[in-house]
Amino acid sequence: MINIKFLTPAEAEFFDAISYYNIQSEGLGYEFAAEVKRTIGRIIQYPEAWTKLSKRTRRCRTNKFPYGVIYQVKEETLLIVAVMHLSREPQNWKSRLKSKEL
Repeated sequence: MINIKFLTPAEAEFFDAISYYNIQSEGLGYEFAAEVKRTIGRIIQYPEAWTKLSKRTRRCRTNKFPYGVIYQVKEETLLIVAVMHLSREPQNWKSRLKSKEL
């Protein structure tokens, strides 16, 4: 069993995106949340399969939404570094980690 941990900014991005999509269309935010959950499931199943962004960090894109889940696997923990809109500040997540953690 793997533990899933969100960095605080990643958790805030996730909830902000849910709110944004629910404002756009009732229930759409919950569809987004379900899609992120499915994406995290794919990451757990195939942690090495997704695009490498640095030595320890990878990104798995969501389906249906222009977002990527940026993550690291550390022993039994899946660390969610960002739930990032793919058109906004693509390098922003790096400031959340110490350079030795990249």
